[in-house]
Amino acid sequence: MKKSIVVIALVVLSFAAVQNAMAQATATQNVSLAVNAVYKIATSGNPGAMTITTGTAGTNALTTVSDALTSYSITQNFASTVKVTANLDAAMAAGYTLQLNLASTKGTSAGTVNISATTPASAANVVTNIALGADANQAITYTFGANASAGVLASTAKVVTLTLTN
Repeated sequence: MKKSIVVIALVVLSFAAVQNAMAQATATQNVSLAVNAVYKIATSGNPGAMTITTGTAGTNALTTVSDALTSYSITQNFASTVKVTANLDAAMAAGYTLQLNLASTKGTSAGTVNISATTPASAANVVTNIALGADANQAITYTFGANASAGVLASTAKVVTLTLTN
């Protein structure tokens, strides 16, 4: 009888040891994670052609034209100090003005900004204090003006660069 009890005890202990060994079968891995600074800005396309066709008799400033058919979107995870700047590829001739207004729900819009004299070296702030996250489909409004004394301007293309920066 003592032999039977010893054999039963050994079987129970063996079964418990196997169960315990199976419960201990694990593997571990170290996963390295990081998120880099992300600055993304995109526009919905190009504004339409803006042509001044009229003015008021006796007034040098011709009637301005506007385009508000485009929008921009941004995503940024850097800091609440990022901004959008705007500049032209080359300054406009005297007597012609191009103004830009960018709406924003994440930052502070500078309102309507004259970008006529901006260049890549002298960009103007158009939205500041942009918070972390995304700002999608925000309105862009361009306003083009001219003085009669500046003369006729043949159709010309200007490149406007919007930059998301800190």
